[in-house]
Amino acid sequence: MALGSVRPKTGSDDRSAAAPPRAGRGPWRAARRRRRLPFVALGSLLVIVCVLAYAWGAVRLGDRIQVLSVARPVAAGQSITAADLIQVSAAEDPGVLLIPVAQVDEVIGRTAVVPLVAGTLLTPALIGEAAFPPVGKVTASLALKPGQYPQGLPNGAQVAAFVSTGGTGTDVSNTAADRATAAPTRIQAVVLGVDLAGDGQGSTVITLLLNASDGPRLAAAPEGAVVLMQTAPGGR
Repeated sequence: MALGSVRPKTGSDDRSAAAPPRAGRGPWRAARRRRRLPFVALGSLLVIVCVLAYAWGAVRLGDRIQVLSVARPVAAGQSITAADLIQVSAAEDPGVLLIPVAQVDEVIGRTAVVPLVAGTLLTPALIGEAAFPPVGKVTASLALKPGQYPQGLPNGAQVAAFVSTGGTGTDVSNTAADRATAAPTRIQAVVLGVDLAGDGQGSTVITLLLNASDGPRLAAAPEGAVVLMQTAPGGR
């Protein structure tokens, strides 16, 4: 019985069976894919945060109301007219009591408690009754030397008047040392006017609006015993 011839395998078949994996495949590619996953997750998180922040800002900007603002300067004690007011849009803030436009008739005819500059958003604390000074308030004028008040002090600025308690002569029982070490009294006030011409002796006359209960203490202060410091809104 004749045996059939067996065809030998070619060299090309041997190479295909033993060929190494192509570059970019296998465990190295899987490792690179695993390293990229944290960065992909972080990028997705940043996109979500940005979208949420934009949505929150859009909502906050949408919570706006029409309120009253000062259209031109109004002096303290001056009656407020319709020409002094303007309607503006402001963000609604529960911590700030702004006056809505609907209450304009309740504002006209009342007086400015402090000097108002253009652009000031009106609040109930800035306006008073027709009489000036308002109930519970008094005005006082002080002749102060340079160094006793801030340079460029504007009308309407809130200030703290520090009154030295020593040297007034009202309490003879205190020794000179006690008076020198006594802490000064602090009085909150609002600047109504600054007269740079002053008293003709190098002093500037500054007019203040303050609580009536603080008036006697300020009036009893001797010359040179009062120093003004401008404070932030709210008296801090």
